[in-house]
Amino acid sequence: MKALIVANWKMNPPTFREAKALFEETKRMTGLTKGISVVVAPPAIFLRGLTGGQRKGRVAFGVQNAHFETAGSHTGEISMAQARNAKATYVIVGHAERRAMGELNGDTQKKVAAALTAQMTPILCIGEKTREANADHFNVVREQLRTALLDISENKLSKIIIAYEPVWAIGASAAIKPRDMHEMSIFIRKTIVEKFGEVGHSIRILYGGSIDATNAGDMLRNGEVKGLLVGRASANIKTMTELLRAVNEA
Repeated sequence: MKALIVANWKMNPPTFREAKALFEETKRMTGLTKGISVVVAPPAIFLRGLTGGQRKGRVAFGVQNAHFETAGSHTGEISMAQARNAKATYVIVGHAERRAMGELNGDTQKKVAAALTAQMTPILCIGEKTREANADHFNVVREQLRTALLDISENKLSKIIIAYEPVWAIGASAAIKPRDMHEMSIFIRKTIVEKFGEVGHSIRILYGGSIDATNAGDMLRNGEVKGLLVGRASANIKTMTELLRAVNEA
């Protein structure tokens, strides 16, 4: 299985010209690698301009957020169908920054279901705000998983990607240690297997949170993950190039 790198550009860059340059370099670097697939999630306003004329390859497109309703009075939102029509095939659901703006576990449940209905791949983000000695963060992650996957059938599970992103590590000076991620990966799989059975072992898990070229390789080798959700490092040509090179070497 190829390592999946999800490039969440967030609200960057400021111009389409810069977005185009960043995408072209990301695509070029991906083409030079052997075991990497990339999903680029740009600001939605740039999506159609970037996808126009692109042929199918190892770089796919996603959106950073989409509403669970198909249409209606939702000013400022986009629907899954609109994202799909602009050639996005992935959607990030429940990112910590969206949760900080009020997105609830129940909302992620509706968005995961809506994404699957629209034939998109939801990248479900989970993760605790803080980590205490009492290990309550496991309960937080369990509840996020159980709620988001509540109405999902066993045959749809393989179409979902889980991205663990501890909120306290986002934008921090360092990611969590790979051995801690390994422990969390085991817990995530155990939680999913409890509901879905053995098929839960096959779900793809990503890590996100202060990931860059200095720690990406170690996380992929020792964190029991099959890819990375990359934020700030993915929105800069130099740091994204370095990261992809590090992942390829790993």
